[in-house]
Amino acid sequence: MSKPSENKNRVVETRLAASPSIFLALIVLSAVAFAGEPSPNQLPPGAMQEKAAAACSTCHEARIIVQQRMGKPAWAKEVDKMIKWGAEVDPKDRDAMVDYFSTSFSPDQPPYTAPRSTTQSTQAKVRK
Repeated sequence: MSKPSENKNRVVETRLAASPSIFLALIVLSAVAFAGEPSPNQLPPGAMQEKAAAACSTCHEARIIVQQRMGKPAWAKEVDKMIKWGAEVDPKDRDAMVDYFSTSFSPDQPPYTAPRSTTQSTQAKVRK
């Protein structure tokens, strides 16, 4: 009959051997879960995505745009203001850019939720 300490060692060895598999599974599941979510620093797909990113990202992150919820008249004012402040937007693209922003970030869209960092999540758990 085996000693109790030998059984404990086998259990620990088994758990350690399974750890890489579990870790890999968690990484894959996380990647799948977040694959469909756009980054807060990335504009959503659309005809004007590249031009908007090029015009806006010289001064600020896409997060500044992504968190907005405005109607078409407000977006038109915002685009005109940014052009006045130096955003390089081809005049032919101005209306399409306003349409892109007002469709992607209209008041009808769900409110922006800032992603939580690991540090913030840990601090919230500690406070509880």
